[in-house]
Amino acid sequence: MIVENLVLIKKSRFQTTSSNISIKDETSQTKLPNSVPLQELRKNFMSPSFKISSLTDLLDNDNLEMRKKFRNFISEDIMTPRYNIPLHEERDVALERLKRICDAGFISVKDFINNPLRIFATHELASIIDPAMTTKMTVQFNLFGGTVLKLGTERHHEKLLKGIDTLEDVGCFGLTELGYGNNAVEMETTAIYDKAAQEFVINTPTPLAQKYWITNGAVHAKHIIVFAQTYVDGINHGIHGILVPIRDNNLKVLPNVKVEDMGHKMGLNGVDNAKLSFDNVRVPRENLLNKFSDITPEGEFKSDIKGGRARFLKVADQLLSGRLCIARPEGKSDMPILNYQLQQRALLPLLARTYAVNFGLNYVKNRWSFQQDDGSEHAEIVTLCCVIKPLASWNLENVATVCRERCGGQGYLSCNRFGTFLGLAHAAITAEGDNCVLMQKVAKERLATFKPLKEDRSIPEEVENLNFLHDLLRRRENLLCKELGKKLKEAGKAGLFETWMLKESDLIQGFAKAFGERLLSDEFEKSIQEADESSMPVLADLHKLYILDILEKSSGSFITSGLISKEFALEVEKYSRHLCAKLSPESVALCEAFGITDAMLSAPIAQDWISFNERDNQGELL
Repeated sequence: MIVENLVLIKKSRFQTTSSNISIKDETSQTKLPNSVPLQELRKNFMSPSFKISSLTDLLDNDNLEMRKKFRNFISEDIMTPRYNIPLHEERDVALERLKRICDAGFISVKDFINNPLRIFATHELASIIDPAMTTKMTVQFNLFGGTVLKLGTERHHEKLLKGIDTLEDVGCFGLTELGYGNNAVEMETTAIYDKAAQEFVINTPTPLAQKYWITNGAVHAKHIIVFAQTYVDGINHGIHGILVPIRDNNLKVLPNVKVEDMGHKMGLNGVDNAKLSFDNVRVPRENLLNKFSDITPEGEFKSDIKGGRARFLKVADQLLSGRLCIARPEGKSDMPILNYQLQQRALLPLLARTYAVNFGLNYVKNRWSFQQDDGSEHAEIVTLCCVIKPLASWNLENVATVCRERCGGQGYLSCNRFGTFLGLAHAAITAEGDNCVLMQKVAKERLATFKPLKEDRSIPEEVENLNFLHDLLRRRENLLCKELGKKLKEAGKAGLFETWMLKESDLIQGFAKAFGERLLSDEFEKSIQEADESSMPVLADLHKLYILDILEKSSGSFITSGLISKEFALEVEKYSRHLCAKLSPESVALCEAFGITDAMLSAPIAQDWISFNERDNQGELL
């Protein structure tokens, strides 16, 4: 999601149109030209003080050669965005694009074992081309494929892993139900074991139990992992995943399976979402994903994990990887639009925050990929995954909204892709867990293990001092944790639910966000130390701007809590304006460092938008 944010900033970096600027020469009283060739603009903005390729490697973090090959690969014609095409064709194109990526060997479900960061790298780059295709990729490889790999055993691996990689066996992930989204543990779908037949009988007992908003389900999937309340001898052993065929090899829906297309959406229409119901669908005993639980041939339920809830939490762990995949002019007026303070103040803080989220996401990915097998780090990594997804997806929504507005009417055209990324942002905000619900979990986990962060009161309280700015984030987190703990203690056991759910939501969300934003600042600081010397000064300024933007947006709470004075808040605004102006000449190069090529952008507004508008383009690139 980081790269999508940069795509949007890059596209809005400099577009001068008559609706944006109307400047008159007061002597001649004639309008000056309002546009210049993009190449000249790029040259003027591409004299950075740092080495772009080194910064690209720092931002990429991993699989550097693979990323370079992928950037060249996606220049194929099939990858060119298309608009105003029928729904069925949009879905077929998304599948064909994913098939090309699979055939080229850029992704394998086995990467979860051999190179987990490679899966994330593929997602990050592919999402720039087609977020709908990438959503199908996430479900196929992370949710469906990853669950088969991690919860299944050889009896499932031998049948499916090869077909998952080649898309011969497209699958979907049947967790959420119409009535049970965030509360999946209460789902109604049942899998009742028939001991005599050695089969599970899958049923959807009520309309609320239909598997809902299921990616790949409407058209392309042959299989679904149905999560269901599992009964053996009349005893409910909790939720388990069971492989259920839903289509034959000709993609004809199988008997007793009901598939309903969810139809056209506000975005990501290449994703074929469906509602699925089951009426006494029978599958063999061996279709149970049996890594942690199984049923013997004699019909006895066995599990290494005691308790239904504990088993469900283990099953749901595969959602963590989904959360990580789901977080990138000058006329004779001589005045590029990015030189205007209005644009600088709107766009530069977004760029700074996007860098911060990128560095934070790199850290979480590394922690997730290299966690100890003994599970000692698991709880902390869950918290990290739960905090990075909201921060990244909220940032994407903000970037898409602000940049579209800053581009005027051009930003509203489909071919300029703001709508695509707004759709992705809104999907991501509630996908793999509602953001605010995830932040509640973050607050709960942090509160349970919190140790006061070390504060340094000896640092001079100067707005230009990065160490002091970062220390303010530590002080805020400490203060909010103390305040939340006090509220809960005063409530006591009897008032705990009411306090947590009905009275202190703002404090809970604030504490979780304070943790996340401080974490990003920590990782920003570490990444600066890893950068080459030419990049360090500009990254330090971006780091300052990131924190100053937090202070500006939350100045009221910082003042009322006594962390800063009103006078300091005014200094924050003043210095933030200064940094925006200072970073403006570097901003295009900072965007270029993400390695987003013109082919990946595929948006006229970010390329030769003048020539594009000289012809009857019908809103298409071709």
